[in-house]
Amino acid sequence: MKNIILLGLTSLLTDISSEMVYPILGLYLASLNTPYTIIGIIEGIAESIANLLRVFSGGISDKLKKRKPFVIAGYSSSAFGKILLYLSTNWIFVLFARFIDRVGKGIRTAPRDALISESTTDEKKGKVFGLHRAMDTFGATLGVIIVYLLFLYSKDNIPFKKVFLWSVIPALLGVIILFFVKEKQTEKVEIKKLKFSFSEFKFFPKKAKIYILISTLFALGNSSNQFLLLRAKTLGFDYLSIILLYLVYNISYTIFSYPAGVVADRVGKKIIISIGYIIYSLVYLSFAFVNKNFVELIWLLFIIYGIYIGFVEGQEKAFLAEISPQEYKASILGLQYTLVGLMLFPASFIGGVLWDKISPSATFIFSSCISFISMILLLILI
Repeated sequence: MKNIILLGLTSLLTDISSEMVYPILGLYLASLNTPYTIIGIIEGIAESIANLLRVFSGGISDKLKKRKPFVIAGYSSSAFGKILLYLSTNWIFVLFARFIDRVGKGIRTAPRDALISESTTDEKKGKVFGLHRAMDTFGATLGVIIVYLLFLYSKDNIPFKKVFLWSVIPALLGVIILFFVKEKQTEKVEIKKLKFSFSEFKFFPKKAKIYILISTLFALGNSSNQFLLLRAKTLGFDYLSIILLYLVYNISYTIFSYPAGVVADRVGKKIIISIGYIIYSLVYLSFAFVNKNFVELIWLLFIIYGIYIGFVEGQEKAFLAEISPQEYKASILGLQYTLVGLMLFPASFIGGVLWDKISPSATFIFSSCISFISMILLLILI
């Protein structure tokens, strides 16, 4: 149980650090007069690399029979990324900082989950991962509250750098805690050449193939959440209000995640995911056409957007696992992670280009249309 608590505390502290930064990152880049295309590139690279490395780091960790070094390296990278943000003076620094931070997340996630799993019994795994997720979520909420208070009581007009500096502290504390984690000793095995192949795709069941392609299409329209926060800024929201909007969104998806899972077990995961897709489509369409005369609607939209996350985030994996045969389950999930990860870059890049070259509305209309098409395909083809 000691490992579970220590790893939970590390996740809590790291999420405090990350969520102190995330809701103001796009605003900081905008204050540096960064083009929205560049913001899309930065966020696209960051999210893509995190998803792609998560696939491969777990396999490498399994081959080497080591968890703790990957976990320490991953969390250390995230802490170093926060230091680089504090030192940043232009978007190139921010790109490098985000890259290092997300590389860390990609490296650590799968080995950390494996370490948690190996630190408990099969009978307690559900409770243990539930506890870890609860500490993770609590840390995220605390992080947003802390950045709100720093902005509220700061003597500086716009205390971006102060927030970045303070965010380093919980990140470093999280790394220090990891040195007290005890890794289970395993037998040394011969290390074989590592490889990743899509050759098994032809053996996957038809439903799994179709859903992988549909979720990949949806990911193409799933641009960074930074565009939502920046949209609020263009509609006249001040920094404090934007941070509160992000907090409302966090609370919303936390509240709706568990009930969505319960309902999905009764009515079917495909239905819940389809509802999530249409919610996403409607929310983004609303962001496209809302104006300064209806800014109060933005609060409701962020709440509803949290419902979409609650409906889709957990249920996608569960649905894909449900329609996949045991012998190909890991390969199918790995392929989906990879393809979705690849799409996150063009999604944010396209979003930024549309914002710069056409209008902010174009960014949200594109995402709304992609989501609506994905929903139709899901209902018709599976």
